[in-house]
Amino acid sequence: MPGPTVKAPWLLARFAQAAVAAAAVADVFRAVTVRAHDLHPRDTPVSVTGHASQVYVNLMMVATVLFLVWFTRCRRIAQSLCPSPLPGSAPWAVLSWLIPVINMWVPRGLVLDVLRAHGPGAAGRRDRVLVNVWWATWIGHALVAAVSGVRGQGTSLALLLVAEGLELAAGALAIAVIQRVTARQAAALGSALPVPGAARLPRLS
Repeated sequence: MPGPTVKAPWLLARFAQAAVAAAAVADVFRAVTVRAHDLHPRDTPVSVTGHASQVYVNLMMVATVLFLVWFTRCRRIAQSLCPSPLPGSAPWAVLSWLIPVINMWVPRGLVLDVLRAHGPGAAGRRDRVLVNVWWATWIGHALVAAVSGVRGQGTSLALLLVAEGLELAAGALAIAVIQRVTARQAAALGSALPVPGAARLPRLS
């Protein structure tokens, strides 16, 4: 009896992409609202900034969960396509995204490992560039936000523009990475499926 057909997780990818986009936009709105409160407290009360921050936190949590569910599914499919075991365990592939300091470097390699598992040339130069630029923008956003918080320069327009510009860029690139990985898996799974009726074709003498 044939086993179940494995398909690329397009539905999970779409949910993760939508959540990432919503979280990125919510973060920009939160940052603008907080700055408006710092400059004009009477016009933008604390309740408004608190609500904007809560919306962002909730959306970011949803985006994180959906992204990790999507990535876990992709990694499982990649392992089934790869003749050798992928580096690290399945729990580590999730926890590494959540552990401070470690999550600034290790997950990038995990994404590239999934791409490499799809066959020769699957993790080519364009794939590596996409993942590296995405990761650089994400880390850049985190560092600028941290420096801004430590120095107490939350009202700096320059820092706000840099941080939120990096946030939007990282969100857009994350969406592109999700698209690229899922498309790679769809192509790999398609090429791995047997051609219907191929076994019944007559052999040429």
